[in-house]
Amino acid sequence: MRLGVHVPIAGGLLEAVARAKRLDCTTMQIFSRSPRGGPAPKWPAELLERFDAERRAAGIEPLAIHGPYIINLASPDAFTWKRSVALYRDEYARATALKADYLVTHVGSHRGEGEEAGMRRVADAVSRTLDGLESGVTILLENTAGSGQGLGYRFEQLAEIREAVTDRRRVGVCLDTAHLFAAGYAIHTGAGLDDAVASFDRTVGLKHLKLIHLNDSKAPFDSRVDRHWHVGQGHIGLDAFKRLVNHPALKDVPCILETPKSAEADDHRNLSTVRKLAHGAKSARRLNTVCV
Repeated sequence: MRLGVHVPIAGGLLEAVARAKRLDCTTMQIFSRSPRGGPAPKWPAELLERFDAERRAAGIEPLAIHGPYIINLASPDAFTWKRSVALYRDEYARATALKADYLVTHVGSHRGEGEEAGMRRVADAVSRTLDGLESGVTILLENTAGSGQGLGYRFEQLAEIREAVTDRRRVGVCLDTAHLFAAGYAIHTGAGLDDAVASFDRTVGLKHLKLIHLNDSKAPFDSRVDRHWHVGQGHIGLDAFKRLVNHPALKDVPCILETPKSAEADDHRNLSTVRKLAHGAKSARRLNTVCV
């Protein structure tokens, strides 16, 4: 499996690659700017070329860019929506300049105007972003925990938004495990995980699942509360993650950890946990083959 973390860019793009290399990541995710606003850093072409070369030389791919939190593509307020679309188009262009594979997108909140209207605004915003911008970057709609008036907490909503986008060939999905669990998908049980995978395949299609955010949940099942936690230490649990990373339909989807980090050691520990879960299952399969 391709496994990585969300890497800070506070020390610069090259330090982000260096950190991913120290962690033995085979994929990575970054913000291209502060997720909460402010001016975006401007990078010279030489730096962008070096970043891309060093990342690829390290075998770190795909590269995902996570969109800023301040964007609300579902906003019913005309000024906020237009500003969000403009910022989102700029973010898509930045992802293209970084030669990223994916732009992970929170679909936003309808702010009381209703889910159907909100989903139409998101699809319109994504269509406008892709219109006239030639790029290999795929937009990934991320599922949510379902708190407040946020959209994207059901697979049906993600499917409806994607289907309404004009150039849907450049639109896929990123699934966050903590969000799934909090939204009421019982991925903490074997049967529940199988049901969730089958439901996603029926509504969206597994071929459109391009990335997984692998996070445990500090909030309980079906709480609609978004609280990421260390893998195996939350309400989803270690056994569930072992089933998830080895599930036939999911085991080849790149995974990014967005677990809490006060130091680099936190990423080391969570990555080690996931690797052991995946490698342990492989060892068991090899043993069974020998014994047959």
